[in-house]
Amino acid sequence: MTDRYQQGMRVRRSVLGDTHVDRAEAVKSDFDTPFQNLITESAWGDVWASDGISMRERSMLTLALLAALGNFEEIPMHIRATRRTGASERDVLETFQHVAVYAGVPRANHAIKLAKKAYAEMAVD
Repeated sequence: MTDRYQQGMRVRRSVLGDTHVDRAEAVKSDFDTPFQNLITESAWGDVWASDGISMRERSMLTLALLAALGNFEEIPMHIRATRRTGASERDVLETFQHVAVYAGVPRANHAIKLAKKAYAEMAVD
């Protein structure tokens, strides 16, 4: 594995947690391994590993982009990651309010619904 892959895996584990990454790695197949390597190296090893902005800011940007583009399936995972990135519940609400103004109320509304559910589940854990 490349240094960038190793760095990406370290960052991925620090943001998403070992349990999540171990679960994702366990279901990786020959078919999707090239894709998983690509996102580990580029998303986690380059973008998330950059020290250009804080993990908190990066987390908020990610949530905003996911909501604005309607990629709702990853929002709960990134809400759970806020425990490790330092983005507070207020940060997340502010982020989704920005989404409402710049990308649409329905997308922000759905993202907030998903966040509320994820926070409720996190409170039980």
